Amino acid sequence: MFDKKPLIAISCTTNVAGLTDTPSRAVHNSMSYSNAVAAAGGIPVLCPECCVQEYASMCDALLLSGGQDVDPTWYGEEVLNDSVVIDLARDAYEMELCRAFLAAKKPIMAICRGFQLLNVVQGGTLYQDLLAQMGFIHSNAEIRHPFYAEEGSVLHRMYGEVFRVNSTHHQAVRNLGRNLRITGRSIEGIVESYESTDPDQLIWGTQFHPERLTGAQWDERTPDFADYFAAFVQQVAARTEKVR
Repeated sequence: MFDKKPLIAISCTTNVAGLTDTPSRAVHNSMSYSNAVAAAGGIPVLCPECCVQEYASMCDALLLSGGQDVDPTWYGEEVLNDSVVIDLARDAYEMELCRAFLAAKKPIMAICRGFQLLNVVQGGTLYQDLLAQMGFIHSNAEIRHPFYAEEGSVLHRMYGEVFRVNSTHHQAVRNLGRNLRITGRSIEGIVESYESTDPDQLIWGTQFHPERLTGAQWDERTPDFADYFAAFVQQVAARTEKVR
């Protein structure tokens, strides 16, 4: 048993992209991320757009959450079409936040938009619109599609070679960033998960939404990803204890 529950910083989504007239920050998809972290034994800490270095120093790990699209200018492209909805302020803040946790060698879990953003931080690129660029539709929240895990990956060890995950994205990793290795794909070959190649940097990234496949939101079409969050929090706690 660890002496202290780890603090997990969670990036916040926004409504400034036209949802209301009053901009604000909140956790994307209600409280799914916070609930998954808390149920796994961590303490969620929400990160509005301030105090980057303080969060990176105070918190034991970072969870980059889902939300709007990453501005393609970060990877040298112009906006492809009207399906690409960006939040410039959130991009700038989360790029800095992500780099601060990477510099501190603290664990990062990246989900959906966060998965894409971390890939861009590491020099990778994205498909801006899977339908327009690849002919695939992965944006139906009710779909559970086959996921193919690479042998030796965290997801393969926990859930086996093939299982189903949810599908709620219209962008995806195109060229993989530095110090990352692909650990899972969809049936079409879309990159659905990666991990770090740096043994000193714990990174677990998924294009799908494991936080929506836990607790009351879980159903029998997929594995229960509560174990995935628990394993991550345990890894964070172990690393935190080691450096104390």
